[in-house]
Amino acid sequence: MKQKYKFFLKRLFYYFYGEKFYKRLNYDWSKYPSRNEIIQNIINTRNYKSYLEIGCDRNENFSKIDIDHKVGVDPERGGTLRMTSDEFFGKNKDSFDLIFLDGLHTYEQTIKDIDNSLSTINENGVIFIHDCLPKKIWNQVVPRIYGHWNGDVWKAIVQARTYDHADTYTCIADHGIGIIFKRKNSNLLKLEKKNFKNLKFSDYFNNHEKFMNLIDHKDIDKIFRI
Repeated sequence: MKQKYKFFLKRLFYYFYGEKFYKRLNYDWSKYPSRNEIIQNIINTRNYKSYLEIGCDRNENFSKIDIDHKVGVDPERGGTLRMTSDEFFGKNKDSFDLIFLDGLHTYEQTIKDIDNSLSTINENGVIFIHDCLPKKIWNQVVPRIYGHWNGDVWKAIVQARTYDHADTYTCIADHGIGIIFKRKNSNLLKLEKKNFKNLKFSDYFNNHEKFMNLIDHKDIDKIFRI
């Protein structure tokens, strides 16, 4: 009850001082496969041997992943290592076939985790990022003011879409799964506005397909062959 009251006060404050844009995207996530199903399928079909997960929390995803070698990083609970992602990447010497980012859902932290992952992923590996497709403005407000929180992870995906050295997509499944390959960008996003932090939810809504480079979950295998 106390947490709901805090959310209510923050939301009321946001009504007065935040962005006024209340259109929403009508994704029904129950119709799509879960992140662990998608990840496990990629591990199996690509014969991957090593897996890194950033942000394990209660191991809802981490515990379901079956692979020879897996490492889970979380500062509070879950996984195998108790530390922040910055601490992990600062010490890590290993590389991985698949990296799944589900840590702090802010633009600033997510883009750091993406950049560090691009230096850590194996040549034929892939990076997945959770919570890339907020349905409504409340889901993405930072700090959190609503029950389900995607945060502004989507802004990090937009920035990654402008990289020459990364090929970035967003799969329509499980609140949006970003997919990044360490290779030449096949569909470079060109933006005049370079301050990604200052992007608005209205920018995201009105440029949704262009910004996020959307793909169907059935087409994931195709983008591995580009």
